[in-house]
Amino acid sequence: MNPGGRPITVFVADDHAIVREGLVSLLAAQPDIQVVGTAADGRDTVRQVATLQPEVVVMDISMPQMNGIEAAREIRNRVPRARVVILSMHSSVEHVFHALEAGASGYVLKESAGKEIMDAVRAVHLGRRYLSQKVAGIMAEVVIRSATVSPLNRLSTRERQILQLVAEGRSSAQIAATLHLSPKTVDSYRSRLMQKLHIGDVAGLVKFAIQHGLTSLH
Repeated sequence: MNPGGRPITVFVADDHAIVREGLVSLLAAQPDIQVVGTAADGRDTVRQVATLQPEVVVMDISMPQMNGIEAAREIRNRVPRARVVILSMHSSVEHVFHALEAGASGYVLKESAGKEIMDAVRAVHLGRRYLSQKVAGIMAEVVIRSATVSPLNRLSTRERQILQLVAEGRSSAQIAATLHLSPKTVDSYRSRLMQKLHIGDVAGLVKFAIQHGLTSLH
């Protein structure tokens, strides 16, 4: 519900009349949601959303004339305040990534839309992101897999220690004293780090360490 008790205004787009009408019925039955319009293709969706200015757009990913991904991108440019929830049969990482990259705030699988669509509308209206449970699980697995192939994993424990100390601004002599090594050995480690990470200078090492959580800006 909006401030002042106004319902959340929602636009529904799907090229299948039965699906579209079902979504409208589900949403309109909620006291805090008001359906302000519908469309059966992407181009008409963009046109109507620009006119009606709904707060949330629930939109199928596969539509004639303009698909949901391109329509989401157009809506983001023309009606920045509108939050888009993509409906899809596809749970692949590629589909989800393209939807989010285009500006969608939510991604709901059609197989679970009946249970999740109201939660998705309310969440994106509050500025949150919403992914179907199945999609969220898949994306979490991708994050975990990505972590396992992090460039950090190519470094030894000693190399990671030296990288952190370099990023913290310590000199070779200071690092050598901290780790009980010779300054020449520290310099060798630093050169090896640059080669392994394909980084050409200390500033690049610092940036890499910050991006990968080894240190932070103070």
